[in-house]
Amino acid sequence: MNERRVLVVEDERTIAESIAVRLRAEGFTVEIAADGPSAVAQFHAAQPDLVVLDVMLPGFDGLEVCRRIQADRPVPVLMLTARDDETDLLVGLAVGADDYLTKPFSMRELTARVHVLLRRVERAAATPPAIRLGDIEINEAERRVRRAGSDVHLTPTEFDLLVHLAGRPRTVLPRERLLADVWGWGDGNGTRTVDSHIKALRRKLGADLIRTVHGVGYALELPL
Repeated sequence: MNERRVLVVEDERTIAESIAVRLRAEGFTVEIAADGPSAVAQFHAAQPDLVVLDVMLPGFDGLEVCRRIQADRPVPVLMLTARDDETDLLVGLAVGADDYLTKPFSMRELTARVHVLLRRVERAAATPPAIRLGDIEINEAERRVRRAGSDVHLTPTEFDLLVHLAGRPRTVLPRERLLADVWGWGDGNGTRTVDSHIKALRRKLGADLIRTVHGVGYALELPL
């Protein structure tokens, strides 16, 4: 199997090099960019399988980098934040980040998150046929979603969450279970991550597609 390629976008050289050394030791090919414009250019040139992306960058910030690369092609993004700021986090998830780590973090945790994100994409790529929900068509093999005949751009995590819900229609799935099954998180922390991705799916595919069961979780509603 070809080596997986990771783009690390971080303006603090020591941190960038430390991440690169650890990921290379794990068998990844790693490219580094230190500012927003070079990150986008490197993304187009290297075609990475995953991006580790700091929020605070020279040129333009990581949120803008995330917007631009996700508009080009869906790719898993692990965002690094300097503080646990809910606004930064929610905006990051809204523009296409799949996961986040707050500095300082351990290299062991970062590599574990990278492996989880890549395994999720690989698992989903191996699954077949189209799922139809009214005018929505989910093609798992191609990882494409169409609504009323038009393509809908979803991030990798939004796609995986939608497929997971669609595989269990009308079943109420607790946030903690979604975190475990879709994100691979076992501690139950991070429910706002689930909420943010549900909001994104409703915005892109219709407000009535996913029902909220307050205090419990979410269920996908089948169109009549």
